[in-house]
Amino acid sequence: QVPLVESGGGSVKAGGSLKVSCIYSEEAANKYCIGWFRQAAGQRREQVASVDRTGTIDYWHGHDDRFTISKDNVKKVLYLQGRNLQPEDSGMYSCGAGDQYGCSDSSMTLWGKGTLVTVYP
Repeated sequence: QVPLVESGGGSVKAGGSLKVSCIYSEEAANKYCIGWFRQAAGQRREQVASVDRTGTIDYWHGHDDRFTISKDNVKKVLYLQGRNLQPEDSGMYSCGAGDQYGCSDSSMTLWGKGTLVTVYP
């Protein structure tokens, strides 16, 4: 079973909203944390938001003002709702899961292929 499968990306006009989803496997569900990361063209991948096994949610790089992460443990789906999106939010959005406290990019051991989000002016 593929551990993480993202969907929901697409093109949206600046100021608009988009919600991406990540279906995760039982293996990913058993990890300490799961989160959303994004990578713009020519840029390093950065964390957006994560949720750990205790339910603690963290937003990174000030993303809590326009992004909301949520998780459906029954359906095993992780969501990321973005609002008032801007062109700089464009990039490949991927979900990752890992076992280290802090949920850093480097600690993720399972990755999806990502879903592309493009925000045009």
